[in-house]
Order: sequence, then C-alpha cells, then structure tokens
Amino acid sequence: MRKLLFLLALIVGIGCEGPEPRKPIQRKSGSFFKQSVERNRKLLLAEEQKIKKIIENDSLKHYINSAAGSWYHYLVVNDTAKYTPKPDDIVTMTYDILSLENDTIYSENDIGNIAYRVDKEELFQGLRDAVKLLKENEKATFLFPSSLAYGYHGDNNKIGTNVPLKSTITILKIEKSGNNNEN
Repeated sequence: MRKLLFLLALIVGIGCEGPEPRKPIQRKSGSFFKQSVERNRKLLLAEEQKIKKIIENDSLKHYINSAAGSWYHYLVVNDTAKYTPKPDDIVTMTYDILSLENDTIYSENDIGNIAYRVDKEELFQGLRDAVKLLKENEKATFLFPSSLAYGYHGDNNKIGTNVPLKSTITILKIEKSGNNNEN
C-alpha cells in the first residue's frame, strides 16, 4: 500500500507541473524589413539622381527643392497674392500627370478642373503637398519621386509600380474655409 501511495504521489507531483509553453517554429529576424528599407533607399536615391539630371539639363529654369521632397519651378507667378491654401480650404485647380520622359499619362483634359478640399480628400501625397505651395493664379511644374507619387502600388490603371512623375499644376481659385479667414 505504501508503494501504491508513493507511486500515486509521484504521478500527482509530475502531473502538477505548469504547462510548458510552445516554442515558435521559426524566429523572425526582421531581415525582410531591413532588406525592404534598404531597397527603398536605393530606389529613392536612383530616382533623385534621375530628377537631378533632368534639372541639370533644364538650366533655363530655376528649380526649388520643397521640404516634402519634390522639386518644382514656376511657370506663372502671382506676386500680388499672399495667401497659400490651408487645411479645409477649397482649391479649384487643374493638373496633368506625365512620366519623367514627358510621356503624357493623364492630360489636363482627362482630369478636368477639380475642386479639392485641402488635406481632406484623397490625392497622391506629392500633389497634396504641392497645392499648399502655390497661390491663386499660379502655375508650376513639379517633379515627384515615386514615394511621393503613387508608390509601390501604382494607380491600378496607367501608372505602374514605383514610377516617378512630373505634373504641371495650376491653381485657379482658393476659397478660404471659415477657420482660415486671415489675410
């Protein structure tokens, strides 16, 4: 009987161990993410070099590097206007989209005049940033790396993966929102 009690106590003692955690089959090293970041850095560098070469070859125009990472030059400047669009303003504008080789992807006629509520509607990132740089009745041509254009995804139509773009934007009218009634 003592042996039976000892055996029973041994079985209960062994059976009362806490659950053993499962170990992962694979361990994630983060190398895919690191490779992706490095690939994107190289892509951006190559696109920036291509854009700088275009700027070098177009010496008649003065290009400005925006804080957002695009380059632009004015075609029409409005020296009398002081106000640039702020969030919630409604901007009436036209724009086109070209490749860096000047092949038309979408013409102004394809797109038409659009009314855009600043920072509240979907446009590609570069265009959203560009609109805030121009005043009423100004026109400028912008060069966007693919990261500021449609990026890896493209537009599911005419613009493919990682395509840097050129766009000429004309601001026709700025309607200030109630929040932006400053001069």
